[in-house]
Amino acid sequence: MNTHSKKAAALVVATLLGTQALSFPALHVQAATTASVTAQEIQEAIGVLSRLGVLEGYKNQSMGVHNQINRAELAKMVAKTFHLENQATSRISFTDVAPNAWYYKYASDLVGLGIMQADNGQFNPHATVTNAELVQIVSKALKRDVKTVNYWMERFTSKQAPTRGEVAYLLNTAQKAIPSEKANVIDIKALNAITLIVTFDAPLTSANEAFAKAKEDFAFTEGLTLTNMPRLKTGSIATYIVPTSEQKAGTSYSLTYKGKHAGTFVGNATKLSMTQPSQVTNDTFEIASLKSEGVVDYGYIISAYSAGRGDNAFVLDNNNQTDGKTYQVISSMQGRQVTITPEGGQPIIAKYVPFTQSTDGKQEPKFRLPDGQTLTPGVTYTVSSDWAQMATPTFVAKNIAPLELAAAGAINETSISVTLASDPGDELFSGRSVELTAENGEKLTATYKYSSRKGAVGIFDIQQNGTLTKGTTYSVRPVGDWAGDSVVQLTVK
Repeated sequence: MNTHSKKAAALVVATLLGTQALSFPALHVQAATTASVTAQEIQEAIGVLSRLGVLEGYKNQSMGVHNQINRAELAKMVAKTFHLENQATSRISFTDVAPNAWYYKYASDLVGLGIMQADNGQFNPHATVTNAELVQIVSKALKRDVKTVNYWMERFTSKQAPTRGEVAYLLNTAQKAIPSEKANVIDIKALNAITLIVTFDAPLTSANEAFAKAKEDFAFTEGLTLTNMPRLKTGSIATYIVPTSEQKAGTSYSLTYKGKHAGTFVGNATKLSMTQPSQVTNDTFEIASLKSEGVVDYGYIISAYSAGRGDNAFVLDNNNQTDGKTYQVISSMQGRQVTITPEGGQPIIAKYVPFTQSTDGKQEPKFRLPDGQTLTPGVTYTVSSDWAQMATPTFVAKNIAPLELAAAGAINETSISVTLASDPGDELFSGRSVELTAENGEKLTATYKYSSRKGAVGIFDIQQNGTLTKGTTYSVRPVGDWAGDSVVQLTVK
């Protein structure tokens, strides 16, 4: 855009905003902890959305930035911001919206996509939008977690109903968070020995976040590797927690993303602060960390897990702070290992048990000894690693009674439920299998489906394309010693 065009656009926006646009006295009200959205931010947002055709003024040449927004206006703005026009598979009929109404197609598109609601066929186009509605609508349209959208709205003056100016600010923020296949790295920081913070100019698509694809796209020098998929931070536009193999202090690393040099960073050998290891089964131990001591598992601060963590999920700002407190971030434990050494004995490598690093409200990743090995009761063990610093690195092993199978049932021809005699209160199914033996001697193996446990019940999937046979009774027993010699019967109906 040339200089004259820019000046013309600025004059148009200023006219549409109206003469009060430069003051916004109501928008300068100080919230309890956060300053309100400023007039300058709203003016910038309206300028962007006007050029994109998302926002238009009223007949009196005003944008009505102080007016509360209604559902008809919001439908158009959301449909255009997120390119949702004509995306619904069919048109919706309303009892209170005529097909020739200017907003009909936008309302129909969003209701058809499940982004807005029309109870009993009523769209209520002139009803004022509440903040609660706005959060849900923008979250669904962007396919982003609710906590992130709430975070972007924290600076709204009213906690009940937003103004058109505030909605413009929110949508301008949200449109920057639309995933792009062409996203480029704009910043890299080494956070600790196994974690990078990488910011892009737009979020990655789900295909580019997938681990197999990410491993191809992220290429580091000096032998550093990606150890799991990058995870988008809650509340951010396009900032990712990226787990790596152990970095070396002071080493200069380069990152190439999709074959293009993306930047350099210096390795950070800061070890994560953990409390101490403790035994959970005869072949497994866990290493605890505490949020109260400023250490947080990434599961509580990433967009993908936000809904499942409920009130325990929260947002860390660009400095990894919230309420003035700075947190260390534990990234993915996938592929991690530690060394456990018995007093007077030889070191043993114990490997991370998948999907156990943050379960049941506890930050306690679990590590398991090699197959067939167990901890010896009465022996003191010392745990060490390249990525964690433990306040108390030792524990004394004891004999722990194995879990006990209480029941099993067929869910479908390829999955069964396994019920324990009591709720272990922790993710102790992970990495375990059971063997099913039919009356004719045919054997099947079923392996635990990660994160499927509800109380004492876990789901196990039949392996190697095996299927259950109707009318057959199977004896179900644990593979290995994790549930002792307990056996239960399962009859497929």
